[in-house]
Amino acid sequence: MAAIGVLTLELRIEHAHSLKEKRHVVKSVKDRLRHKFNVSVAEIDDQDVHNSAVLAAATVSASRDFASKVLQAVEEEASGLLGPMLIRADTEWL
Repeated sequence: MAAIGVLTLELRIEHAHSLKEKRHVVKSVKDRLRHKFNVSVAEIDDQDVHNSAVLAAATVSASRDFASKVLQAVEEEASGLLGPMLIRADTEWL
């Protein structure tokens, strides 16, 4: 049976004073995670708030262990990219 994992990342972007500045940060994170880990990434909440964002990264695999390793690597990469802007990360299995 396939394992579907979703990693939710909550961001606080203090230096963003407009939606344009926020979109720049969000787009660069989304693009980096997509290309490096071949995961689906979308902004799922706070789209109209200029200093916060909620992103979700999803992966599907035949093995839950492999999917877990992928999402763990995604979280580590996001943490390295965002530093203190990453305020919370949660993984959910479907």
